[in-house]
This record gives sequence, C-alpha cells and structure tokens, in this order.
Amino acid sequence: MSLIETRGVWLTTTDSKVLRSKQRIASAMDFLAEAGFNVVFPVVWNKGVTLYPSQTMQRNFGVEIDPNFVGRNPLAEVVSEARRVGLKVIPWFEYGFVSSYNLNGGMLLQKKPEWAARDRSGKLLKKNGFEWLNAFDLQVQEFLLNLVLEVVNNYDVDGIQGDDRLPAFPCEGGYDEATIARYHQQFDQHPPQNPQDRQWLQWRADTLTNFLARLYQEVKAVNPNLLVSMSPNIYDWGFKEYLQDSPTWLNRGLVDMIHPQIYRRDFLSYQSIVNRLVTEQFTDATLSKLAPGILMKLGSYFISPEYLAQAIECNRKRGINGEVFFFYEGLRENNDALAKVLQNGPYAKSASFPTLSDLSRGGADNSKPLSIWQKAESFFRTIF
Repeated sequence: MSLIETRGVWLTTTDSKVLRSKQRIASAMDFLAEAGFNVVFPVVWNKGVTLYPSQTMQRNFGVEIDPNFVGRNPLAEVVSEARRVGLKVIPWFEYGFVSSYNLNGGMLLQKKPEWAARDRSGKLLKKNGFEWLNAFDLQVQEFLLNLVLEVVNNYDVDGIQGDDRLPAFPCEGGYDEATIARYHQQFDQHPPQNPQDRQWLQWRADTLTNFLARLYQEVKAVNPNLLVSMSPNIYDWGFKEYLQDSPTWLNRGLVDMIHPQIYRRDFLSYQSIVNRLVTEQFTDATLSKLAPGILMKLGSYFISPEYLAQAIECNRKRGINGEVFFFYEGLRENNDALAKVLQNGPYAKSASFPTLSDLSRGGADNSKPLSIWQKAESFFRTIF
C-alpha cells in the first residue's frame, strides 16, 4: 500500500532569499522534491502587500504587488516550478487581518483609516507589535475574501491557507463603534470592559468562525477539490488570545487540513501538546486532518536532528500522518543537515500527498515498520 502523508514546508520572505528569483525558486523545488517533501506553502500576503499582481490591491490601494517583486510574479513561478517536480502548492495568507508591524497601521490604514481595529480605549489595536484591521468590519472581510478568491481563480493551486492571523483577532479588540452597536443590539448592553469575559470572547470568536464558513463556501464554489488549510495557534490559548475557536472549525467541517503551531523548543513539550490535541480536540473522524506545525528555525534557534526525528515518530505513533515545517531555510543550514536527516530517515520512502477523500474519511492506514527511525538515528550520528 502506498504511503500517504503531508510533508510540507513554509516559504517565507523573512530571513529567506528563496523567492527572490525564479532560479532560486526552481532550485528550492528540486531540493524539496529530492528531500521527500510533497507540498509547499508559499507566502502570498504579508506586510500589507501581495506576492502576485493583485487587482484587489490595485483597486483599493493603488499597489499591485510587493515593490520588491515588480515585473515578476513569485506565486506563478512557485506554481510552475513546483508542478514540474510534482509538489502541491497551497498559498499562505500570512498577514491575514494584520495591517502592519510597528508602522502605526502602515499604507493600508493610511488609505483606509475606517478599517482600523480599536481597543477598549479607542486606540488602534496593537498586539506584539502588530497593528490590526477590524476583522468584524464587512468591508475588511470582503477585501480579504477577494484576495483569496483572486488566487484560487487565477492560479493552478491546490488550496489556500490561513494561520494565526486568519481568521484571528486579538481579544483586546472589538471596541469600534460598529461592533459595539451590533453587540448592544443583540444583548441590550455594551460589551464588557474585560476583553477576556467568556461570553464576549465567544461572541467575537463566533463572528470569525462565520467568516471562515463563508470563505470555505466561496473557495469550494470555485473548485470543490481545493483544500482549505489552517495553521492556528494552539487551542485554547489561541481562543483566549486571538479568538480562534479551532474545535468548532473542525466540528462544523470548515477546514480540510489543520496545522496547529506547536512551536516548542524541546521534544517533551511538543509531545505533551500532541497528546493533548489527540485526546481532547480531535476525534477519529477529524484526526486525518491534523498535520502539526513544527518549528525548525527561528532567529538563532534550530531544531536538533534528534528532536526532529522524535517529533515525526511521535506523530506517526499517535496516528498523525504528516507535519509542516517552519520554515524552508532551516533545511538548508549546516550543509542541508536536517534535510538529509529526513531524506535518509522518515522521508526515505516517498509519500503521496493526501487527497480530499483521504482527509475526510479518517485518513489512510499508514501502518509500517519503524526501521526508518533506526536508519535516521544512525544517519544523524554520522553527520553530527
């Protein structure tokens, strides 16, 4: 029986040069295919600009594409080069409802100040340096939806991906006049001053979930085979801090694949969260949709080869057939050391990317001997 697994990696513009030329993209796709990967998640929306020529952006803001890529179309290049080597492509809308990072709203809110999210003091909503668009505003929702729809309508992609910013919204937000009025109309009172009041959290999370339902329906209307993939914060921290009600997304069938960001820097922490997700959040019917996000590199941090192999082994033992790594450059450090660990160990045997029916029927039976782990162990002993 052929192996079916999600073996993915995010392609970023931050700390990465992979998208800077078509040649680099072609080389990266060759490299990933050789290392055993089968899907890439290239960023297409960050820092308030797109990485493809966008009529939605041109119409609203007069900026068609990220100024660094004028004259090119990185998304089209990734699709073309990935197809050449048999990789799936799921564009990643990294910034979601974020407007800017430490730029007081940046170009988006300079041109459309009415789109700004507000905290309870009426100030522009800012959390961890990120300034936010109002995710409850219907025009803002329409704008994000149009970005997604122009990608699925114009490119040969396999789906789309949201993350910890789509659909997401800091719990400190929702105090703009229109949202307050809507809440007041429904409950005959103002929203609580405590942003983490449980009922206020749930009401706003439900609003985001309903947006996701619309996004899911509209993507499927373009092509029912397109995958809607999400990489949220871990529940329930993600619910309390960013209104991401991922168990409800799963229960309502609004995601085809989900990649919770289990970005822990030691294996025991990772294992603990996987165990909790499998026992508390996922059922036999939804486990096939799970392929955790694993932190491979961030700043000066690199995952150790031991932790890398242990995390994949942990996933398979818990019935999780896949993972997605943040991010590509981690594979290239130290003379491609981590890519070699995968290529000679857990990814030594090629695997097909799951189809929609694999993801929705409880997954494939990937029972197999664990001799690949022994291979991985002996291999990384020789290179580290």
